[in-house]
Amino acid sequence: MKLLFASDSFKGTLSSAETSTLLTRAAREVFGDVECDSVVVSDGGEGALDAVVSATGGEKLTVDAHGPLMEPRRASYGAFGDNRAIVEMATVSGLTLVPVEQRNPLNTTTFGVGELILDALARGYRDISLAIGGSATNDGGMGCARALGARFLDRHGRELEGYGRDLERVAEIDASGLDPRLAEARVTVMSDVSAPLCGANGATRVFGPQKGATPEIVERLEEGMLNYRDVVRRQFGIDPDALRGGGAAGGLGTALAVFLRGEMRSGIDVVLDLIDFDARLKGVDLVVTGEGQTDWQSCFGKVMQGVGLRAKRAGVMAIGLSGSLGRDATKLFDYGIESLATTVDAPMTLETALSRAEELYYLGAIRMFRLVRVGMKIAQS
Repeated sequence: MKLLFASDSFKGTLSSAETSTLLTRAAREVFGDVECDSVVVSDGGEGALDAVVSATGGEKLTVDAHGPLMEPRRASYGAFGDNRAIVEMATVSGLTLVPVEQRNPLNTTTFGVGELILDALARGYRDISLAIGGSATNDGGMGCARALGARFLDRHGRELEGYGRDLERVAEIDASGLDPRLAEARVTVMSDVSAPLCGANGATRVFGPQKGATPEIVERLEEGMLNYRDVVRRQFGIDPDALRGGGAAGGLGTALAVFLRGEMRSGIDVVLDLIDFDARLKGVDLVVTGEGQTDWQSCFGKVMQGVGLRAKRAGVMAIGLSGSLGRDATKLFDYGIESLATTVDAPMTLETALSRAEELYYLGAIRMFRLVRVGMKIAQS
């Protein structure tokens, strides 16, 4: 029997790689000398860089860049294959990089994302994937585009720096200075956010409060985003509100589409393609996946849905081991996941579950595999 392990990380406790180690240990305790393969996975947000570099045997390249508050910092992106690179926004413009007391999307920028893309271009990479989850920004992607050579001007012709607060001042966009190597590049944007740039379901009103925006700041940013949208419409003939995912990452989705011709794709699908997941399914009898909390949201571009669908397409059974199950978790049964198990084994507080995460995960894996063994014995009888 051959098993394949492909779980998401359990945020704050177990990494994707650690779940695979524990599953391997548990499987061999229950089944003996069973063949176990594993792959680090991510839904295209935080963790995508590590997942792709690990699975492809690539390398991390660390360079000088600027963080979300334009502070100097070292940041990494991945390189793999002959011509490919992956940039994870969270590593350079992520919310976790901003101290809680300083979180204010008027004052953050995606400039660092553009710097990483620029470095990748300079090293000759022309197939670039961007994971844009976990952002601290709401600048419409101006910072990123500015790092790549675009200029955003106010009504007096003065260049703006590309923070969220500059959205309201944009009067003209000069894209003539964009790095010419972008014309040779293929840019894939990994995101499952379908929000438009503006409006009730747009970048600012939905995600701004999560990044530290007060109601007053939300209103100011939305007015600025409307202004930015109108300038883009007028100059480039593109309506950001009609772009699927134009509002992703505080509007970075718009800038990547308008200035880099980026193609928006499901994050988990891109990751699974990059790590050649379908090939890994050959000869596999059972896939085990999972995540910290499984509920109805798991059916919208998350790891378990993506893994389940690929396994189903290949005719391979897939089951899930999660920290907990929430509302409508069983909807995953429609996406190739045959059964769900949890790591917790008694009523307990979240704090207790987190502090015992490794122990509980291992014991949960033992229980899960023993049930699988029961099914195998029944099938053989």
